[in-house]
Amino acid sequence: MLRDFSLQSLFMGLLIAFVGFASSFAVVLHGLTGVGASEAQAASGLMALSISMGLCAIVISAVTRLPVSIAWSTPGAALLASAGVVNGGFNAAVGAFLVCGLLVVIAGLWKPLGRLVSSIPAPLANAMLAGVLLSLCFAPVKAIAFNPLFGLPILLAWALVGSINKLYAVPAALIAFVLVITFGVEIPAGAFSALSSALVPTVEFVVPQFNVAAMISIALPLFIVTMASQNIPGIAVLKVNDYHPEPGPLFATTGVFSMLSAPFGGHAVNLAAITAAMCAGGDSHPDRNRRYWSAINAGAFYILFGLLAGVVTTFVSLAPSVLIEAVAGLALVGAFAGSAMAAFTDAKTREAAAITFLVTASGVSFGGVSGAFWGLIAGGLMLALARFTGKKS
Repeated sequence: MLRDFSLQSLFMGLLIAFVGFASSFAVVLHGLTGVGASEAQAASGLMALSISMGLCAIVISAVTRLPVSIAWSTPGAALLASAGVVNGGFNAAVGAFLVCGLLVVIAGLWKPLGRLVSSIPAPLANAMLAGVLLSLCFAPVKAIAFNPLFGLPILLAWALVGSINKLYAVPAALIAFVLVITFGVEIPAGAFSALSSALVPTVEFVVPQFNVAAMISIALPLFIVTMASQNIPGIAVLKVNDYHPEPGPLFATTGVFSMLSAPFGGHAVNLAAITAAMCAGGDSHPDRNRRYWSAINAGAFYILFGLLAGVVTTFVSLAPSVLIEAVAGLALVGAFAGSAMAAFTDAKTREAAAITFLVTASGVSFGGVSGAFWGLIAGGLMLALARFTGKKS
């Protein structure tokens, strides 16, 4: 195994981890605080997710000798931001994270559940995801309205670098965010000492609570989004690159690592899609049988970045929250565009997808249950009605 290691895979692993972490950690922090996490709990959750997905990538890739890239559920984090605080606060959210991980394990080991998830109409799943992402994608505009001198540099960095290479667009926005904080935001006294003390990782154990509202508002939509927009596309990317693993064990393994990170604030880890293409592609290594080392190296760097989560969270807290939301929104523009296009492409399901999108995007909850669940239900009923009346005619 060690003879397959190469410097090329080492550098690719570093690039994968940097892109994966830098492009979406803001979404994760925003999502965790959105369901009630304190700053310390959000930092703990970010650390737990990074370490968990790093270990998961190392274990799976070392055992299978396949370039299996692991990521946190970015769409799932966006879902949390729209779900809001449920009854029971962050403890109830953590209980929902555990149940979501368990559902992923069951979907991997018990084929009927996996087939049930796969049978959810893709336009409705994409419409729900687009509805979840919409409000976050407004954040860059809101940041410019809040302060053009703060918001515009972040947006311009993203647009200019993205026009050259989309892969580096969000990291460029993140660098602009750092510069804005450093030179534009008044740093309070004692901030740098807080940063130095944050170098020591802190772990926050959260006692999970279980209630029906959290299961329906968080666990079930998080499970659906994670499977439909992350795990299943992750398998597809591997197949495109001529790797053909058995999906079930991979899903189950990510579910186990999700459950391990949940008590410390992590919402979900899953198969990656974008970084999976980086791992499995020719840039990883000319020899396709040695590319799994890129995933292993990426896992090691994810663990390193996770140990610095406290510093990242402390530094981010120095800026107005709308600025980090702007970075998060820019990170999700591509996902929003892709999911919206997939939702409304088929004319036969367009109205049902529109209902799903509108109910979800409204952000309105009924009976303490978030709009994402009701959007999927409303769209499903609309689709069933259209098919029923179509058969009658």
